[in-house]
Amino acid sequence: MSASVGTAWFDAVGDHARRRPDAPAVSYAEPAARGALPEYTGISFAELSEWSDVLARKFAESGIGRGDRTIVLINPGPELYAVLFGLFKAGAIPVVIDPGMGLRPMLRCLSAVDPQAFVGIPQAHAVRVLFRRAFRGVRVPVTVGRRWFWGGRTLAEFGRVRNGSVQSELTTPVDASAPAMIAFTTGSTGPAKAVELTHGNLAAMLERTQALTGATDREAALVTLPVFGVLYLLIGTGIVLPPLIPSRVGSTDPAHVVDAVTRFDVRTLFASPAVLAPLLAHCREHEVRLPSIRAVFSGGAPVPDTVITGLRGILSEDADVHAGYGATESIPMSSIESRELASGLSDGTRRGAGTCIGRPVEGIDVRLVAITDDPIGGWDDAAEPADGVGEIVVTGPNVSVRYHWPDAANLLGKIVDGERVWHRTGDIGWIDDEGRIWFCGRKSQRIVTGDRTLHTVQVEQIFNTVDGVARTALVGVGARTQQRPVVCVEVESGADIEAVLARLRTHGADFDLTNTIDTFLVHPGFPVDIRHNAKIGRESLSVWADRRLDGSRLGRWRR
Repeated sequence: MSASVGTAWFDAVGDHARRRPDAPAVSYAEPAARGALPEYTGISFAELSEWSDVLARKFAESGIGRGDRTIVLINPGPELYAVLFGLFKAGAIPVVIDPGMGLRPMLRCLSAVDPQAFVGIPQAHAVRVLFRRAFRGVRVPVTVGRRWFWGGRTLAEFGRVRNGSVQSELTTPVDASAPAMIAFTTGSTGPAKAVELTHGNLAAMLERTQALTGATDREAALVTLPVFGVLYLLIGTGIVLPPLIPSRVGSTDPAHVVDAVTRFDVRTLFASPAVLAPLLAHCREHEVRLPSIRAVFSGGAPVPDTVITGLRGILSEDADVHAGYGATESIPMSSIESRELASGLSDGTRRGAGTCIGRPVEGIDVRLVAITDDPIGGWDDAAEPADGVGEIVVTGPNVSVRYHWPDAANLLGKIVDGERVWHRTGDIGWIDDEGRIWFCGRKSQRIVTGDRTLHTVQVEQIFNTVDGVARTALVGVGARTQQRPVVCVEVESGADIEAVLARLRTHGADFDLTNTIDTFLVHPGFPVDIRHNAKIGRESLSVWADRRLDGSRLGRWRR
């Protein structure tokens, strides 16, 4: 018999609506004139709960039923959350993806899940019509905005206010193992994969997020990633959405973030390093403090320790700043607070130990396996890391146990252990005597030189300390097992490039890990992932470096 997670986890929004109907649920920025601060509009928990109830009924009447995979391509805002909760209540399975990954990859991914319904903005529907073969299974289109020529209904036609009673499909206990949502990985370090998240996974994510963040139903949280908006709303925390472009969160104006924090008395801030670093710089330049914030959470990429500890200078003394570790397949996995990082752990980072990402959250078990690109069928096939550095694998109630697509990802990304399934994160790390995880880099981005293996984050954190360096990226050039290590360098504005390169060579010679690296290339601006704008696209940089070194391109950035 399948396990149950009790009353549907997403019914928490209805509970908050009954207890605090007028409490703000979603506050979102309206378009503003260039250079002006935005105005905000909001909906309450009662309005969000009623709207999603209405949509659940209308979706069902339109033919979106239990188990129907439904693509959701909507800009962050109240419509997105009303649609998601409406689909959950209708028993459908939302499919979410980052459209910024590029048209062809997105079409390939969405076609692979064989969707039955499509809820999106007009531009998304235009793509659906132009590439109808990729969406031939879609029988129910719903447009968020103005419908053009493709038929179907609009979200506005469904209305927001119920007429009579609405009975949601899943207000009764739900099967914990049943799929609830499909979310795609970013594809930043390999082809995007469709992660199947069950009702049990999402219920556990909610529990772990509340325990980790300490968020309550009496405060506001500023979020830049929709999934955390869902989780905070379930906790009862109102969410604030500042002006941002989903595929370019790094371009978010820090002045708008400061304005939102101040205007809504924001207590919790969740953002990627690409948002936090400019925010810190802005606050320092303008001597701004953010005393309302009691907790900051960052994730999506290693956060520079200078940012984590620097944020303490613009917050109240009792505020916490956390560097988190998670993935689409498991939110969250571990976390560490800035005070612990500042107690000496950052010194290890600067010496090449990697980045400390803290201890596993409650319920998460972590192991290391020897680095291999081959499948691992079970623990009998898994080898121990010879030097203590290996691939991080995790299991727990909030860890997805399978990919919806492609099937090969399950073979390469999961380890079956009796009734438990371990997820291979694709991340390399080690675990210290205190049980803390140290992240060394992505497995797919390791550099094999012939006599040693180099891991990106370990090497980069050594060079990132050099005066005049904004950040570095280690890449490999040449045959896979005989690669030449190359360090790409972003130089700080106004720095003397030749002096910076000289300092890099001198500094690298002082460490066993880097004393054989002698190739440095200045780059105008690293490519980054679309979701967090923080993960460096080292694969693209490797191609760029290869072309630079073979002389086929002698562009103005050659140094």
